Amino acid sequence: MLTKRIDNQNLVTPNKMKFTTVSVSYSRKFNLGDYESLELGCSLWAQVEDGEDADGVTQFLYLQAKASVKQAAMPVLKASEFQISKAKSSKKLSGDINESDW
Repeated sequence: MLTKRIDNQNLVTPNKMKFTTVSVSYSRKFNLGDYESLELGCSLWAQVEDGEDADGVTQFLYLQAKASVKQAAMPVLKASEFQISKAKSSKKLSGDINESDW
């Protein structure tokens, strides 16, 4: 038996198993302050062709889903006073605030 580790879950797959489709879901909840939150998610699927690495396809989909959620959240987070003050307090010394702080 071959054990794979994906997103902190142990998956047991037989050595001869062939993956034809891979799906990934990513979601995140952002605190907007004043008992408000924003939850965004993205699910992506891909066909795995012969000769392709299913783990590589999974990793690519995960990064794409994460980037999509971040991009969708940016306009709301930039308008949120709570998130702005949170970012400023984490960058007290440098004074440099950018999108990677969220």
